[in-house]
Amino acid sequence: MIPIEKRILWTLVCATLTALFVGAPAQAAEPTQRFSGERTDVVAVEIPVQVVRDGQPVRGLTAADFEITDGRKKQEITGFEVIDLNLPPTAEAPAIPLAGSARRHFLMLFDLSNSEPKSIIKAREAAKKVVTKLAPSDLVAVSTYSAAKGSQLTLGFTTDRRQINLAVDTLGRPELIDRSGDPLNLVIQSAGGDGGGSSIKSPGGRGAEAFLEDAIEDADRNKASDRRLQTQRLTAYTRSLSDLSKLMSTVSGRKYVVLLSEGFDSSLLVGTADAEETASINSAVESGEIWKVDNDARFGSTQSGNDLEKMVESFRRADCVIQAVDIGGLREAGARHANGQDGLFAMAQQTGGELFRNFNDLSDAMGKMLDRTSVTYLLTFQPEVKRDGSYRKVKVELKNAPRGTKISARSGYFAPKPFDQIDPTSRMLDAADTIMGGREGGTLSASVLAAPFRGAGGKAYVPVLIEVDGPSLLAGTEGNVLPTEIYAYALGPDGTIGDYFGQTLGLDLAKVKAPLQQSGLKYFGHLELAPGTYSLRVLVRNGRTGASSLRLTSIEVPAAEAGKLTIGPPLFPEPQGKWMIIREQPRGDQKNAPYPFMARQQAFVPAAEPSLAAGQDAAMSLVAWNLPAGDVRLSAKVLGADGKVVPGGEVKLIGREPGAAGAGDVLLASFKPTGLKAGGYRLDVQVTGADGASPVNATSLAFTVR
Repeated sequence: MIPIEKRILWTLVCATLTALFVGAPAQAAEPTQRFSGERTDVVAVEIPVQVVRDGQPVRGLTAADFEITDGRKKQEITGFEVIDLNLPPTAEAPAIPLAGSARRHFLMLFDLSNSEPKSIIKAREAAKKVVTKLAPSDLVAVSTYSAAKGSQLTLGFTTDRRQINLAVDTLGRPELIDRSGDPLNLVIQSAGGDGGGSSIKSPGGRGAEAFLEDAIEDADRNKASDRRLQTQRLTAYTRSLSDLSKLMSTVSGRKYVVLLSEGFDSSLLVGTADAEETASINSAVESGEIWKVDNDARFGSTQSGNDLEKMVESFRRADCVIQAVDIGGLREAGARHANGQDGLFAMAQQTGGELFRNFNDLSDAMGKMLDRTSVTYLLTFQPEVKRDGSYRKVKVELKNAPRGTKISARSGYFAPKPFDQIDPTSRMLDAADTIMGGREGGTLSASVLAAPFRGAGGKAYVPVLIEVDGPSLLAGTEGNVLPTEIYAYALGPDGTIGDYFGQTLGLDLAKVKAPLQQSGLKYFGHLELAPGTYSLRVLVRNGRTGASSLRLTSIEVPAAEAGKLTIGPPLFPEPQGKWMIIREQPRGDQKNAPYPFMARQQAFVPAAEPSLAAGQDAAMSLVAWNLPAGDVRLSAKVLGADGKVVPGGEVKLIGREPGAAGAGDVLLASFKPTGLKAGGYRLDVQVTGADGASPVNATSLAFTVR
């Protein structure tokens, strides 16, 4: 039974949650005020540039070697960064999270309409081999195209190779998998029940090949269609891919679309190559029977050519390079398909990519491309532009470039536009890109506390407290409803997503504006994580203005080994009523876990980043498992913003409360920030036995002195 104090606290939190939400979902809030297109702002534009000579990346360039022209105006390069994926991190140059604009993005696009079903099966394996060649920082998404459903994004850009393989195996067929419901489409299936491998259901005994129904239907329809219908289908194809490219334009960084297809019938562009049909046309022309000549069949369709050119231009503007793969070479011998190489070549060549013709070992060919693009120079300039979403041409040149040097850079960029004018899918991709990029920052003020507790089923229960400064969250917001988006993802060292949560809160400003202005919002969520090290990435975003904050926190989830001493982070209780507290919607296997934060038999709410008064004692507690019997000692050190030890600060052990079976003991203590100037610090606590042996570091905690 949950103690009465915990039940009372949760009851109050849930009541607050109900009272603060409006009845309509956040997406249904009234339109926000639109900014005038005449408004101009100075924006930071990042351009990833690759320089190649003799098939190899050119290294050693500096900002002085480049020149940027925006329209007709030369621009000053205000930021310069070099990313070399082939150089391992060193002590002098440790690995740091790469911004999304500095990463390579690969979209695996499976063309189900213009490919034989059996070719798609083998193309999946080729695509998974390509993924094994990518750098750990590379992001991969999976998409499909079918005439029946158009282009569909099955998986957003992620580093999680397990999710990528699962997306490739199922290609979006809902009956093959229980989707996780991830709001950012980064997780198809949560880790857990399948032991870490792909888990594909087998409906009706059809297994993973069930997705081929769409491909078979499309292939049969293609065979039965006349030229007019084929032209209409090509128009639908190019328009759907154009829509996909516009979506890709919202993703930062260089983007490579790996198009796995047998291509559309090239005669739609260049005219028939069939000898019998050509002879019939020539005979009609020579006899003067012009009415018998189908000019589209003779010369190709002007409409099809225009449609293809518009699509290609859309990909160029989105800074997308198409790497086209004719998967006809992956078919079984004897299979027949209309020659689609001409169309695939045009799509690749006109976007700066390549056509891989009948290449059975795609991973080796792509490996050469990956090596050529392993060095990226990230240039930043800051033009003043109107917030109207217009496209602006830009040119990047290399000064005094040696002969044979080729430079690859985007040909332009889209000016920003008001956040309320951005479509929901683009907002989703932008949020996902920010999280996967892993660069802290933003205009909102936020703090995060994550504290692992031993849970059930071999996974820790990890409460996550997210504090958002109210005035910064409210800034620029008009209307009666404030949609607040909260996302949290725990990434392992290999990019695997251990767990996540996400929610959009529709806050009724008539009820919460005053308390938000006085303090802010504290959100209580949780993760369920297996033992290991994780990078917790928390994104908070104002759904009206787009103002956001990304915060990174390292989580060490220890294995629940018998007898092993484990210490949680130092916790500082806060006064009741300081924050507007909202609890997550119930989720996960441990959604009914008891409230974790207790001291002196009372529930408390800890501060994510405590603000302590100089020279005054502050109550503190730690949770410890397998503490040695008898007395224990506490010691602490304070670290400055540079990570160096700062003299000052006193910690005192006051008492010890034994935990129930399976629960940790609670160490009651106090901390006094003596001799510390106002500013930000980190507190690191050690626990030892009475003999001073076997120190164990508690998770450090950020705090400020006021």
